[in-house]
Order: sequence, then structure tokens, then C-alpha cells
Amino acid sequence: MHHFHYVNGALCCEGVRIEDIADRVGTPFYLYSHATLTRHFNAFDQAFDGIDRLVCYSAKANSSQAILTLFARLGSGLDIVSGGELFRGLKADFDPAKIVYSGVGKTAAEIDSALEHGICMLNVESRSELELINQRATLMGCRAPIAVRVNPDVDPKTHPYISTGLKKNKFGLTSQAALDVYRDAHRMAHIDVKGIDCHIGSQITEAGPFRDALLRLRGLIDQLAREKIAIRVVDVGGGLGITYRDEQPPHPKAYADAIREGLAGLDVRLVLEPGRVIVGNAGVLVTRVLYRKEGDHKSFMVVDAGMNDLIRPSLYDAHHDVWPVSEAAGQRPVRADIVGPICETGDFLSRDREVPDAPPGDLLAVMSAGAYGFTMASNYCSRLRLPEVMVRNDAFDIIRKRQTYDDLIAGESVPDFL
Repeated sequence: MHHFHYVNGALCCEGVRIEDIADRVGTPFYLYSHATLTRHFNAFDQAFDGIDRLVCYSAKANSSQAILTLFARLGSGLDIVSGGELFRGLKADFDPAKIVYSGVGKTAAEIDSALEHGICMLNVESRSELELINQRATLMGCRAPIAVRVNPDVDPKTHPYISTGLKKNKFGLTSQAALDVYRDAHRMAHIDVKGIDCHIGSQITEAGPFRDALLRLRGLIDQLAREKIAIRVVDVGGGLGITYRDEQPPHPKAYADAIREGLAGLDVRLVLEPGRVIVGNAGVLVTRVLYRKEGDHKSFMVVDAGMNDLIRPSLYDAHHDVWPVSEAAGQRPVRADIVGPICETGDFLSRDREVPDAPPGDLLAVMSAGAYGFTMASNYCSRLRLPEVMVRNDAFDIIRKRQTYDDLIAGESVPDFL
């Protein structure tokens, strides 16, 4: 459920007309619903009532400071994959003891920062990473809390670019390789073996793969227990999908039931890393139609948002519904490609499907853009990064200003020899 709806023919976010926001901030822009963000986080967290758990929102899905601050105040932890996300999380007042550091390429400086701030744990992806963490912890005179990421070779049935739990993926270790790494870690004086980690992919629309992944970890957990290596935390990652078009992902309660089944009999703390399921349908990209163009074989609707603003359609051929901000345009669907101003054939927001028959000047809302929208945006073609807006009830705030041309070249310099 989200809080985007029509009132007297005008698309609103909660109690605010989107057209009124566009008049104030210009287009294109990202727009988020405070009520939807709150509802989704609470629904996910409450699905696990009765389990010792830590919900760590996945910062990579949307790392805007206002959104991070909201989740921190709701009691969330944070899943990070970079030093920049650690910085953002601390600025948003997340408790460091609720921060989990994932990712295959942590640098020495990033590891040092995580240890200095006393985060919950680092998820280790390789033997060489473990050796570096131990080296840095030794130099700092502390013990580094770690989990080892295990690749269970479970097919999550999602897009191959966002599948992370197969043998051919770069993430994690096989059970045997992980066992060897655990043995090494157990012998290291400056490593605290805390848990086990597993993440099989993103935009997963079935609960079964999550349960199957956990069941495959049980043998390793049992073997570690026999070797006096106690697993206190099981990090099941994230990946629960949302509805973009006709997907029917399980309700968080069904997802929680699958996790409960996989963990049955284990005395551990559960860590979860939801991202898209919390923020995906809480945000939209608002864009304005610039031109209509009739080609020999198809029609085009040229808008002022491009692939640099929302790359998912170009990168994954992802589907995003497109709603007219004026409901009247939606009564006359046409078959057209919605394309942006960038000089790439891959610059499209939708193609080969029916879309609202919006004339130049009309506004369109690209739905389900709250996850992996702004965070994956770029300045390609020297286009300015968009503003972000959050609505609460009948008021809105600009939570990120639109870049200026001066911002675009800030930090650049021309060498003297030129």
C-alpha cells in the first residue's frame, strides 16, 4: 500500500497535490511519502514479533538523510556497503551498535572507521578480507566482530544482475570455504566470531528461496558448534520484492514465517536487511512532457527526466508504471515510448506499452521509484541531480536541493600547464 492517490482528478501524495509541488520546485524531482515509509517499516518489523531481531535498513536502496533519519527514529539499524554510507548513517544518528557492514571490497580506511565507531559487525566475504580486518584490529588494539557471508547456491528467480546467492556470483563463500575461514578467524586474537551471513539477491517474489537458503546454512552452523565456534547472530540479508507491475511478492508475515521455519531450533539473534520493500513504493519520479514525436514505426513522448535520473529501465529493462498527474490524460492511453533528453538509445523510462496520452506540458509520475532511483543517479551529460521532496500529511519539504551549474564543477580545477 502507498499514499499516492487521485483527489478530484489530481494525483496527490498524502494530502498534497503533486502539481502544486511541481510549481514550487520545478521538474523533474523525486517525491516520497512519509506515511508510506513509516507504514512499510513498521509492517516489516512487526511481522517478526516474538523473535529476537535487528532490522537493518539497507542504505543503498535510498540513502537520503531525511529518510535515514526517519528510520533511525523508528528504531531501525542500518546495513551499509561503503564508508560513505557509514558517514551518512552516523550523521542520521543511527546507533553504531546497530550498523552492519556488508560488501566485497572494504578498504583498510573503511574497516578502521567501522572499528573506531564500534559497529555491530562486519560481514566477511573472503579470506584475504578477514586477514586485513585482523591486521587493522591488531593495530588498533581491539577485537573486530565479524560474520562470514556464505553463498548457499540458491536460485532466487530474479534478474541476473541482482542475483547474489549463486556459485557464479562474486559474493560470499561456499560452505566448505567458509568453514575454513571460520577456523582461521577463531584462532585470531583480534577477531570476535559473532555470526553468519547470507544474502541471495534482490526483488525476490517468493518466500521459498529464503527458507531454503537458511536450511542450507544449518549444516555449517551445526559443524561450527561441534568445533566450539558458537554462532550468535544469523544475518539473512534482504531481497524481498515489491509490486512494480504484476508481481505478487509475499506479505512480510509470509516472509517472516519462512524465516522462522529456517531458523527453528536455533538460539540466535536475527538480523534483516530490507531495502526496496520499505522504500520502493514510497517514492515516485515526477517528470514533465516536453514534446510528442511521431516516427514511422512508433510514437515517442519526450520528457525532462532521463536515464541518468532513473537508470533501472535502461539497466535492467525494469518496468515502472506511469501515472498521469492529471487523471484525465489517463483516460486516453496511447502506445508510445517515454524517452528522455540524453543522446543514448537506451535513454527511456518505458517503451512499447500503453501510457497516458499526456500532451506537452503535462506531468507524469513514474511509480515505484523510491528504491535505487536517486541513489543510482548520475551527472551523465552534465545533467543536474534532481531535488528530493518529502510529504507529511498536507505539507511538504525539499529534503535535497536541485544541483546548480556551479555545483556541477565544484571540486574541479584546471592545471597550470594548460
